Amino acid sequence: MPPALKALLAQLAGCVVAFVAARSGVLPAGIWPLVAVQAAAATGTAIALKSAPWWRWIHLGFTPLVAGALLLQIAPGWYLAAFVAFALFYWSSFRTQVPLFLSNRHTAEAVAKLLPRDHPTMLLDLGSGTGSLLRPLARLRPDCRCEGMESAPAPYALSLWLSRRQPNISVARGDFWQISWADYDLVYAFLSPVPMPEVWRKACAELQPGALLVSNSFPVEGIEPYKVVDVDDRRRTRLYCYLPGGPKPLAKKGIRRA
Repeated sequence: MPPALKALLAQLAGCVVAFVAARSGVLPAGIWPLVAVQAAAATGTAIALKSAPWWRWIHLGFTPLVAGALLLQIAPGWYLAAFVAFALFYWSSFRTQVPLFLSNRHTAEAVAKLLPRDHPTMLLDLGSGTGSLLRPLARLRPDCRCEGMESAPAPYALSLWLSRRQPNISVARGDFWQISWADYDLVYAFLSPVPMPEVWRKACAELQPGALLVSNSFPVEGIEPYKVVDVDDRRRTRLYCYLPGGPKPLAKKGIRRA
């Protein structure tokens, strides 16, 4: 079941339970007991539907926050402005379950060390956000081509502006599932646990031997990485490195490897 549908069902179930409790007369007078029952019932339904853990906290706080906001009598235009701002930054996160994560400078330095030094390479950042990985990486390796794919309008526009003076960066707005990864020497992902199985399948199907798949913080479940890099930053970031296409075959003059 899609996460958005689970969330809708959980909220509806909470409303039904709150309505029945109110009609039965078991609740004290006032809005807050009703709100508490709705939030608890919605959270319990989310747990029963096996929603991701963060959804449970969202259900627990959703109705109390709505009730509190109504009591504050905030002008409706502010809600519209907040919705537009969140939509521009998070866009399809409700569907992909991938929030906006920003890579730091230390991570870019660690990724730069994974790139071969003997020839220029091409790198693809899946969901490149504001270009927080691409910009420092492009400065560290000006001989390499650093490309990013981002679907959310605001991070994409910001990344274009911030990288406008770095000619070895190219950022496009779109869906990274719809492009080929075959030409890249390294594909970098800082997504979430949810899409990683599909990322692995696409990488295995398209990446060439020797090409790296590097996942920030989220390993591919059931697949042993060939290397794990511990980044010296406050997050204690871990980079999980995979060779989906297998190692690059050795090539020597007069010797052919099958």
